[in-house]
Amino acid sequence: MSTNRRQFIRQAGTLAAGVAGLSLLDNPLFAAPAPAKPFFEISLAQWSLHKALFKKELDNLDFPAKARKDFGISVVEYVNQFFKDKAKDEAYLNELLKRCKDNGVTNHLIMCDGEGELGDADEAARTKAVENHYKWVDAAAFLGCKTIRVNAAGKGTAEEVAKRAADGLHRLGEYGAKAGINVIVENHGGYSSNGQWLSGVMKSVNLKNVGTLPDFGNFCIKRDSANWMNCLESYDRYVGTQELMPFAKGVSAKSYDFDEKGNCIETDYYKMLKIVKESGFKGYIGIEYEGSKLSEDDGIRRTKELLERVAKSMK
Repeated sequence: MSTNRRQFIRQAGTLAAGVAGLSLLDNPLFAAPAPAKPFFEISLAQWSLHKALFKKELDNLDFPAKARKDFGISVVEYVNQFFKDKAKDEAYLNELLKRCKDNGVTNHLIMCDGEGELGDADEAARTKAVENHYKWVDAAAFLGCKTIRVNAAGKGTAEEVAKRAADGLHRLGEYGAKAGINVIVENHGGYSSNGQWLSGVMKSVNLKNVGTLPDFGNFCIKRDSANWMNCLESYDRYVGTQELMPFAKGVSAKSYDFDEKGNCIETDYYKMLKIVKESGFKGYIGIEYEGSKLSEDDGIRRTKELLERVAKSMK
């Protein structure tokens, strides 16, 4: 056999092996499996930017674009006080929808405050509070949201407020159901920060579209009247979250401070997300940064990085 023929055969064999290897890689049966997706998706709670919004450094209409462009987050959660007088303003809501569409952003929920106590002892005042929320149910439906977040508040004993809050939530839930909107309650101070109490209210309401929004950090039951930042009595955040997860239609990832490794100081995210995952939850976990040591933008980024890192470790 000539030298040229031997070289030709050797080169052809090498090429054939390369082609065979390439075909195996291209074959889906032999390709590396795609990385598993986290059991949740990340959304951004508008309250994370409340300082900028209150200072008028950021406008509510610009929130969707900022979420997408600055943080790579395409699902947002609004706070009603940043467009308080716009719930029935269709021109405004249409503009907000346009901004969302232009930036590929999905609206998830509206957090509603300042509309009265759904557990008010006075029946007329309670009815007024329920009806005050109707416009936000309608606005949520208009914006393509799935949910509004409300508060289960009132004055009286734990038993009295639970009964009244269940009444208010049931009536509001019935209205929400007609529009395909969930009504969810956050552990947001007072009795609602007691996981056992709030889960009991949920059982009393017993409506499919009424649920909870467990917040990792809002488990202060009693605050110092002289210094609101000082919590006098708190509920175990891990126990509370576990009690609220069976009714959860969203989760709020509260964060304040981080250590040098990027972990949240006040909450063990590995432990907390394990509780969330084991509940069977599959939905949105909203970033809600409230710290002061980092800028709002950096706090949001740190929380997002932490959520992604913990999720990756749980696959």
